[in-house]
Amino acid sequence: MNLLARWLRPAPQLDTDQLQALAGWRALPAADLRAPLRDARLVVVDVESSGLDARHDRLISIGALAISHGTIQFAQSFETILRQDAPSTTENILVHRIGGTRQCEGDEPSAALLSFLDFAGKAPLVAFHAEFDRVLIGRALEQTLGTVLKQPWLDLAELAPALLGERAPNAKNLDDWLAAYGIGVYARHDALADTLATAQLLLIVLGACARQDVSTVAALRAIARNRHWLQPR
Repeated sequence: MNLLARWLRPAPQLDTDQLQALAGWRALPAADLRAPLRDARLVVVDVESSGLDARHDRLISIGALAISHGTIQFAQSFETILRQDAPSTTENILVHRIGGTRQCEGDEPSAALLSFLDFAGKAPLVAFHAEFDRVLIGRALEQTLGTVLKQPWLDLAELAPALLGERAPNAKNLDDWLAAYGIGVYARHDALADTLATAQLLLIVLGACARQDVSTVAALRAIARNRHWLQPR
């Protein structure tokens, strides 16, 4: 969306409680990216959408899991289906299996996104092909809450080859990496199920970090940036 369209778009209408919740999230301190990686809280994210165009398709669901102290915190999980004005196409529903009724009876979008912000806090966010998740969630937050996510994203599609490349030199996608490490998914293309599988892959990456003396989130981000610029275009 261009700048003129953003300026002309009406501001989101939020009630007092929602405005207070949003202000509380904005006031949270940023994560310390130079703190020990083993102590960091990382939030693994996966989304389902109405299509594959992150800049135009709609965000349908978000799944998230927290990792801290090298462990998946199963008590810290999040899942929401955002209420849609109309369901996505039949072909799209066959992929994520979120039927039309569930989409149209989902959580009110502003409440759902505020709950996601409350869960994520200001922790670094992790996803496989993170740009897709970042853009979809970012568009939804801007349109629904008038805010943006400023915390860093880590992309496992860049980190896994950089730190685990010898194990699966030909891996191209998440399914390849899950197969290489025998990680099962109980419901592929379900946001929370995919998040759990991605979180397990992240734990393997974090184990490689410990062996290779990568000790902070900042160092992990540097590896991802180097991988991004060095990979073939």
